[in-house]
Amino acid sequence: MIVKRNFNLLKVLSYVWPGVLAATLLSLIGWGWFVQTGGKSLVIPFAPLGVMGTALAIFLGFRNNNAYARWWEARTAWGNILIMSRVLARQIGASIGNAQAVGKVDAQKLTHFQREMVLRQIAFAHALRLHLRNQTDWHTLQPLLSGDEYAALLARINKPNALLQTQSNRLKDGVREEMLGAFDPISLEPSLVALNNQQGAVERLKTTPLPRQYEYFTRVFLWAFLILLPFSLLSLFNTIQTAWLTVPVSLVLGFVYTVVNETGAALENPFENTINDVPMTTLCNTIERDLRDMLGDTDLPPALSPQNGYLF
Repeated sequence: MIVKRNFNLLKVLSYVWPGVLAATLLSLIGWGWFVQTGGKSLVIPFAPLGVMGTALAIFLGFRNNNAYARWWEARTAWGNILIMSRVLARQIGASIGNAQAVGKVDAQKLTHFQREMVLRQIAFAHALRLHLRNQTDWHTLQPLLSGDEYAALLARINKPNALLQTQSNRLKDGVREEMLGAFDPISLEPSLVALNNQQGAVERLKTTPLPRQYEYFTRVFLWAFLILLPFSLLSLFNTIQTAWLTVPVSLVLGFVYTVVNETGAALENPFENTINDVPMTTLCNTIERDLRDMLGDTDLPPALSPQNGYLF
């Protein structure tokens, strides 16, 4: 996620240079041809292209609004995962505290159970991050799980879902072993359901792209506009003395339309591990720090901060 206020022009150009270059080269060709023929070269009336430019702007705006809505939905889902992780850790801590007060179960066993459940929730967040980015750095989960559980997890297809399944099973174990009260799952299970719902939401965004018609026809219309633009501008700057203005105006308009197009394209897919993504690594770091702090740990992982204006 980009958090800096200003952008490097060269960095921006690295994304939009094909469209800008095409508009500039075609305007140079149109201008040169106009001058060589004494103003008798191909000139397109500006009115039709003006209508096309307006329609393209509306199309780009619609596409960009939908792209941002996808990005914001992804960020909202991860915000809910952060909240529900804290809620689950708090609920487990309260239930374990009650069991300690009753005194039926050894305090060390209760503490171990609480720690196991909270660390597994941290593992869920990291596993979901890796799952969405199609990464395989599963070894980062090893310190959070027992050896047997980690080995079994590697064989599962959907590892985040497998971890939630284990959480649910362990709740039942906790009731059976009297580490949890008989009614504790009534409050704990909905938290797991909420986490499953958020996982489903982000998986839907990952596997269902914005309809390809928007991307394809936006690209086609944009290139048609950039190709016709210089020859249409010659109908406005239609003298030998002013025809050169076609070049800078084409460059500026080409830059603007291409930047708007690339902005939407960059936000369409929020889980591709790029600078425009939802900052899942930072959110997972926050979840781990918060939940470990709730366990009373003092050796917390350092908080992540922006790197050159980017959060990952």
